[in-house]
Amino acid sequence: MFSRKKQGAIDVVCGNEPLVGDSLQSATDVLEKCLGEGLPRAVFDMHEIALINSEGLEMLVDMKEVFEQRAGMLKLAGLNPLCRDILAATGLDEQFEVFPEVNRAVGSFLQ
Repeated sequence: MFSRKKQGAIDVVCGNEPLVGDSLQSATDVLEKCLGEGLPRAVFDMHEIALINSEGLEMLVDMKEVFEQRAGMLKLAGLNPLCRDILAATGLDEQFEVFPEVNRAVGSFLQ
């Protein structure tokens, strides 16, 4: 299950399911809710997401592009070692701003 909360003006999306298969639509739906209010700025808190597959990576890249098309930004936080390695192996770690924890990611919007 995925949910959204506000931390100041920043949306924080949290989930506890792997980014694979059926859970992708739930994650996409929550991320899309972040697009409806002004400048879309969000952090995807992945500390409870155990795994991400190629479809999950594609969804993240697609959502990042949608955020950027609306002059916003999507950042990632709290990736476990496996998910971090998957992003690095695919080169996507260079396309996203990745932070060790949510508070740092949220704070980075203020800089």
